[in-house]
Amino acid sequence: MVDIVSSAAGNGDRSENGDYIYGKRRLREIDRRIRFLSKRLEIAQVVDPGQQKNLDQVFFGAIVTYAHERGAERTITIVGVDEADLDRGQVSWVSPIARALMKARKGDILEFRTPAGIQNIELLGVRHGATNGEED
Repeated sequence: MVDIVSSAAGNGDRSENGDYIYGKRRLREIDRRIRFLSKRLEIAQVVDPGQQKNLDQVFFGAIVTYAHERGAERTITIVGVDEADLDRGQVSWVSPIARALMKARKGDILEFRTPAGIQNIELLGVRHGATNGEED
């Protein structure tokens, strides 16, 4: 991008030079994104779920198995906003399901609000990191 802007600047009048104008705008967008990501890296914290003290409660980093009132079971991992990937079973800690599960314990029945209405879910198991490979 820098090379394009540099060569476009060498073509003379910059006020009507589309390559130059677009290139400068794109460089500003790239710089803005780099600043955003740099700030995110500065404030990022590594969380070791294996260091969690309350192993029977759901917290950030927990691997949670729950069942809907319809009987369907699902296992998810509660992760940061930037790490969420529903296809891999990783949900953001700010998602509705994660908020419903936070601080719950195995056996708890929780109300979970969905667009279809309120559903009851049962917490079947909680693991934190690689504690022992088994659900509590």
